[in-house]
Amino acid sequence: MRTTLSVLAVAFTSYLAVGALLWTTPPLYPMLQVATVAFYLVTTWLCLFWNATAVPLRRHPITGELGSRSVLPAWAAVLALAAAVLVPNASWVAVGLAARRTGFGTWSVGAVGALLTIVMVRRRPWVAWAGVALLAVEATLWIGPTDALALGVVGAVLWVGVAQLLTWLVDRAAADTAELTALQRAASEWLAAQEGIRRERRTLVRRALALAGPVLTRTIETGGNLSDAERREAHIAEEALRDELRGSALLDERVRAALAAARQRGTTVSVLDEGGLDGLSSRERALIRARLAEVLAEADSERVYVRASTHEEIAVTVVGRTASDEGEDEVDLWSEIPRRPQD
Repeated sequence: MRTTLSVLAVAFTSYLAVGALLWTTPPLYPMLQVATVAFYLVTTWLCLFWNATAVPLRRHPITGELGSRSVLPAWAAVLALAAAVLVPNASWVAVGLAARRTGFGTWSVGAVGALLTIVMVRRRPWVAWAGVALLAVEATLWIGPTDALALGVVGAVLWVGVAQLLTWLVDRAAADTAELTALQRAASEWLAAQEGIRRERRTLVRRALALAGPVLTRTIETGGNLSDAERREAHIAEEALRDELRGSALLDERVRAALAAARQRGTTVSVLDEGGLDGLSSRERALIRARLAEVLAEADSERVYVRASTHEEIAVTVVGRTASDEGEDEVDLWSEIPRRPQD
């Protein structure tokens, strides 16, 4: 689209410039007319192509180049404003008094209007409107207000005004599209999060049924008259369910097996996750869980507390307490697993 519009602009400005050279009677100063046309074309094409490829390297996945800004350099804007002053005055001087209202005498009005339209599209609105005002004043002084309006000033105002309107509409469309894209992305992320929560709940339900199902079935069969061993198994199943609800991020098959073995030995284990593994990679989580399984396998305390926090350096803390001969609890296990453990 940018290339097509640039080619059309080159063709249109060239057409306007050719009109200045197709005179029916020789101008008073033909070389000045040719030099004016050359200056106009150089200025116009500089404003059209200089730095026109200043587009973000990474295109937006939805909007592409829609609304991307390619601002005209300040020096080029000043050059365009100078052309809006010099080109009409030089052309009317070149053609002479008798030919001021001919096609090759008034070509500069439309030509400068096209140049200022390019300036507007290149995001220099104040320069464009200042150029239009100067063009209107110059045309009025040279050929009078009525002829100025009839021979190109109205067209120049309309071109620049429409260019500003279209530029504003494109910017608005780009902003609306970007906002819509952000809303769609947020909605997709929310749906994905909800689906993840549902999957996690289904997993927890299946695991809960696997843990508690046999115990509940046996309880119903016996009417609640469980043996000591069965009551012990029910208590272990209850603690395992608490682990799944309060510290699922810390668990894998090795950790679950270590927890079950510790409880079989008579150890009371409490697991609590407060986000200690958030932001870690899968590999780092696996290393932390492997280290936790090793600590639990070696624990022989009466009560073991496993806590994962958001500490900057420590991901998981394991504390074991055992009653002393005096009846007071003593810490006989203290292990800190770093947030990013080494292999």
